[in-house]
Amino acid sequence: MCGIVGIYSDKDMSKELYYSLYSIQHRGQESCGMAISDGENINYKKDMGLVGDVFKENELSSLKGNMGIGHVRYSTAGGSHLANCQPLVGRCRKRKLALAHNGNLVNANYLRDMLEEDGYMFQANSDTEVILYILARYYKGDIVESLKITMDYIKGAYSLVIMGEDELVAVRDPNGFRPLILGKKGNEYIVASETCAIDILGGEVIRDVEPGEIIVIKDGEMKSYLYSENYKSVKRSCIFEHIYFARNDATIDNVNAYDFRVKCGEMLAKNDDTKADIVVPVPDSGWAGAIGYANLANIPIREGLVKNRYVGRTFIKPTQEEREIGVKIKLNPLSSVVKGKSIVLVDDSIVRGTTSKLIIKSLRDAGAGEIHLRITSPPVKYSCYYGIDTPRRSNLIASENSVEEIREYIGCDSLEFLDIEAMIEATENKATFCKACFDGDYPVKKIDKEEPLSC
Repeated sequence: MCGIVGIYSDKDMSKELYYSLYSIQHRGQESCGMAISDGENINYKKDMGLVGDVFKENELSSLKGNMGIGHVRYSTAGGSHLANCQPLVGRCRKRKLALAHNGNLVNANYLRDMLEEDGYMFQANSDTEVILYILARYYKGDIVESLKITMDYIKGAYSLVIMGEDELVAVRDPNGFRPLILGKKGNEYIVASETCAIDILGGEVIRDVEPGEIIVIKDGEMKSYLYSENYKSVKRSCIFEHIYFARNDATIDNVNAYDFRVKCGEMLAKNDDTKADIVVPVPDSGWAGAIGYANLANIPIREGLVKNRYVGRTFIKPTQEEREIGVKIKLNPLSSVVKGKSIVLVDDSIVRGTTSKLIIKSLRDAGAGEIHLRITSPPVKYSCYYGIDTPRRSNLIASENSVEEIREYIGCDSLEFLDIEAMIEATENKATFCKACFDGDYPVKKIDKEEPLSC
């Protein structure tokens, strides 16, 4: 999972791009970058680290241009190193192209082998580089036609922002796995992974980029093209965006993340007769679900876990050791709240089980009595090949363990998950979703046999 932004303006916009990237920092904390065009040249900077650390005031001032793209990254399968930082910038037929990508291809290794047979040399372990090379291979001056050919080759999840010296392009894959939002502010056009990147600039959200849509912004005008008139796209927006990744204020494919999470909490409480003293949310993405649960169950909600605001998301740390350390320094129980209390602990998901186990142990150590864990999503049983860091089923605690076995491992007194039907009902059926991580029904079959490349 990554975050992308593209801005087309009539003035220097590096600071606007910076603010937009900053607003979607939660989507990736390993590296970031931006590329900016002044109409003749594309200048760029990218590095490991957070947006606020990588870009300094003097550097932003030197990145002059009226058009730019940016990226925040966490690796979904490949290594976390500088070579994989985005945007990727290359030269093709005497013009520069820059590209940033959110998602994962299911046939990247196959395409990479094909390109290497043709003599292409790769610098990184990234499926984004595969996309750039396929695009360059078929580019003959018409970006739309070359993109259509590229989309014939690449399979899986991809939202792209692409920039030449004089045009900004946004692309969403034919299933719409990963989000991409179109906005406008005066004469500016903005495309981004989440609405907050548009909101922070004072822009107006126009709509979601449609599955299979190619948007080209050039000479101040926007034009829309379909990947294929003959292709009947079936939207399969990633449900995990709403469960965990997106900010509470994000509206993606007409579903607001906060409203959805509150509704999921209500669904969990509807048939739960657990007697407890307080409801405790796991910060931050568990808060909305906990509010919904507490409201329907008529149990007071309390802040029983205090979050260190300077620690990033533990789920998207690149290694298991880092995740465990991250949990310990991220959340601290408030003993005066939880001591001697029977608790309903509400969280958004259990993926590997690491976070839940450590949190429950810390609550026990702080004197909590009974701990009843309620999860506002179904058990994650299957790998995701479309951009979530679950490439191996063996990493998923629910893949081979029953709910009771999971409960015993993480150490809570009771454990309940939301079922798939209730989760979909909570969306109010405003979109169709990919839920393969829960039910194994993959809209696009994995082609590569080996581990996928990272975005």
